[in-house]
Amino acid sequence: MMLALGLFVFHLKTLPYSSLKRDLKYNWAENKRIGLRSAYQYLGKGDDLITLSGKVSPEISGISSQLSLFALEYMAASGRAWPLIEGSGKIYGMYIIDSFNYTNSELFSDGSARSIDFSLTLKRVDESLSDMFGDLYEQAKELYDTKVTPALTSLKATVESISL
Repeated sequence: MMLALGLFVFHLKTLPYSSLKRDLKYNWAENKRIGLRSAYQYLGKGDDLITLSGKVSPEISGISSQLSLFALEYMAASGRAWPLIEGSGKIYGMYIIDSFNYTNSELFSDGSARSIDFSLTLKRVDESLSDMFGDLYEQAKELYDTKVTPALTSLKATVESISL
């Protein structure tokens, strides 16, 4: 695993990124002065942006790379913040998908791509890691309630129908 954004895992079989760029901004208020340079006052941390860029070849990686693109589009459209955790265990925080773009190139005669370049920009939205763990709990509970419980109920019904 290279990196996980929520339940989406970046690795060689999904979307391997080739670069991770982090852009940390800081806020300063400027006070202009006559005859002197401006004075500045530190206001605190600004935006924390991470950009993941890479290239995939669907004919080599198979359909999983295209499904991964759709999964990230769905995550972006959901309007939620997702925990970002590196494979080494480093926790970056909660991030939204600020922008996601990809370019299909080297096209086959049917229009499908031999090569897909992608770029994903994430923006940090949490104030602290303690805020993040509360949201993680809510996401896990929602996942359990909407996916796991119905799946277990369906499995139980199937097993009961087979054993009768």
